[in-house]
Amino acid sequence: MMRTILAMVLSGACSVTAAEKPNLLFIFADDYSYEAVHAAGMAEIETPNIDRLMASGTSFTHAYNSGGWHGAICVASRTMLMTGRQLWHAEAAEKTLKKDFVAQGKLWPQLMKAEGYETFMTGKWHVGAKAEEAFDHARNIRPGMPGSVAKAYNRPLEGKEDPWDPTDTSLGGFWQGGTHWSVVGANDAIDFLGMAKKNGKPFFIYLAFNAPHDPRQAPQEYMDKYPVEKVAVPKNFLERYPYCDEMQAPWSLRDEKLAPMPRTKHSVQVHRREYYALITHMDAQIGRVLDALEANGQAENTHIVFTADHGLSVGHHGLIGKQNLYDHSVRVPFVLTGPGVEKGKKVEAPIYLQDVIPTALDWAGAKTPEHIEFKSLLPFVEGKGEARKSIYGAYRMAQRSVTMEGYKLIIYPAAKKARLYHVAEDPQEMVDLLEKGKGKDVAKKLFGELLKLQKEMDDPEELKAGELGLD
Repeated sequence: MMRTILAMVLSGACSVTAAEKPNLLFIFADDYSYEAVHAAGMAEIETPNIDRLMASGTSFTHAYNSGGWHGAICVASRTMLMTGRQLWHAEAAEKTLKKDFVAQGKLWPQLMKAEGYETFMTGKWHVGAKAEEAFDHARNIRPGMPGSVAKAYNRPLEGKEDPWDPTDTSLGGFWQGGTHWSVVGANDAIDFLGMAKKNGKPFFIYLAFNAPHDPRQAPQEYMDKYPVEKVAVPKNFLERYPYCDEMQAPWSLRDEKLAPMPRTKHSVQVHRREYYALITHMDAQIGRVLDALEANGQAENTHIVFTADHGLSVGHHGLIGKQNLYDHSVRVPFVLTGPGVEKGKKVEAPIYLQDVIPTALDWAGAKTPEHIEFKSLLPFVEGKGEARKSIYGAYRMAQRSVTMEGYKLIIYPAAKKARLYHVAEDPQEMVDLLEKGKGKDVAKKLFGELLKLQKEMDDPEELKAGELGLD
């Protein structure tokens, strides 16, 4: 039956009755880089339940967030996700969110509700509207990050005892309230599944973990999985990124202050250890939710999407945060499963994570409203998708990027600097071809594409080829 419904959606037949509509379980992580998944190739991390999703569905290996208008990249990502508007249009929408979106029923969960879905939300919100206005049920709504303390920063220092203990529940953060926030989120989702089973309506569950955002705290058994001396240091490790000030990601930025400057390999190992432990602990909670879905008999008619708002550096390129346009910070894991979705399939075509919105509406048998600026992924599920030509990236007025044809061009206007990477052959983005005196023609081609994307997105930054040596 569900393959028939999928075919109806793809053919434009949107008259799917409420009883036929598939459920949607959307699992959203925070600060989760695309690379930190065992099944995606990182052997040192344990993610058995995310691996389980990847084996049972289709993964998009090049899923991107297009950036942010201030240091809290999650605000931009989540505002795009709720409004369906691309970066600078989402910034404009944020200013009139209540009047132009909430009041008009245009937020993603409101669109699902209009299609007969019972909507549930738990966890991180960080959008300029109230979660209670967007969802039928909202519980344990969390802020942008768990509360932190001074001892979580500028550590560990060489030769000194580390003042931070990820397992110390007295420090609050993820432990605030007595139960780890990842456990609370899973508990809520499991309860929502039970509620949805009773009411019989199709459900949309938005399970938004704060993990693995800092302060990175996990139980001791998860810390023990990652002895610090065995944690690999990224190949592109630097003591300091040469343009961190010009690109507005200086050491004074909150995220960057977590580790000492200059960076040390030991401090990166410690922070990555805590990152992995928090991810593996979250993965265990995802497993609990998946088990409950199956035990309730709801799995067969449920689509699951797992992704994150953006990635994180955690030691790549001398950076700790996500306020940069390297793949470790803009690419995220993205997998969807469910009726009609091929198992174990990988799609390399570039997407934006917010493409989930029209995809979900297609599953619901709904027409995507005109204000949504993203594209459904169902054509790729059917093997008919047409890949985007390029992917746009921006951070404030300080960074711009375009990824196209296996290359990425990054621009720092304040430094009058352009950097070109052949990401298809150099995935760690270690070799700046322009610095080597190579690739200028490729860079000029990508720059032309970037100018087109800027115009489409009403980007306020004016880039000048002559200042960048790209004329």
